[in-house]
Amino acid sequence: MLKEARIAVLVSGGGTNLEALLQAQEAGQIPHGKIVLVLSSNPDAYALERAENHGIPRFAIPRKGSSQPAFEAALAARLAAYQVDCIVLAGFLSILSADFVRMWPERIINVHPSLIPAFCGKGYYGLAVHKAALERGVKLTGATVHLVNEIPDGGRILLQKAVAVEPGDTPETLQRRVMEQAEWILLPQAVELVCRQIVREGALSHE
Repeated sequence: MLKEARIAVLVSGGGTNLEALLQAQEAGQIPHGKIVLVLSSNPDAYALERAENHGIPRFAIPRKGSSQPAFEAALAARLAAYQVDCIVLAGFLSILSADFVRMWPERIINVHPSLIPAFCGKGYYGLAVHKAALERGVKLTGATVHLVNEIPDGGRILLQKAVAVEPGDTPETLQRRVMEQAEWILLPQAVELVCRQIVREGALSHE
């Protein structure tokens, strides 16, 4: 029987990347992984409703009003309870500490809406990335899926895909094109790559 790595998706907002992952899973595009948990740092995130619509257990762990240690302890407890093997940051806007990241070596996946190393670092998230790309006048932008390590914006790049900037683009139209042509394609592919490696190494937490 095919073994599956158990995946948790961490979100903070609308959950469009989560939706792409769920649809990819249902289409059989992530055969070595299974999304078993969605956690949100924002209790009002629409992503929680998306998870419910697909029958995935989901919980809000609010970051606001909580210390970093308490927030990460709550995350870790849920991840342990669901025997998670792999974490996907899909529009997760809360910073994770180096200590937390070290507990998940080569197992935290992040998607960034630019071709790293361009337009990444402090303050570069969401529409700010696309606004910066337009202000710089670049002809190509795109998305990057990478593994997370203790160094902010560090970690091994898994996949990148370029997307053309078109005349008359706004941050909003460019954001949508990058999602459709890059993020929603790359993220399921990268998740499958990591989950397949976990399964091949026999490093499942629930065995």
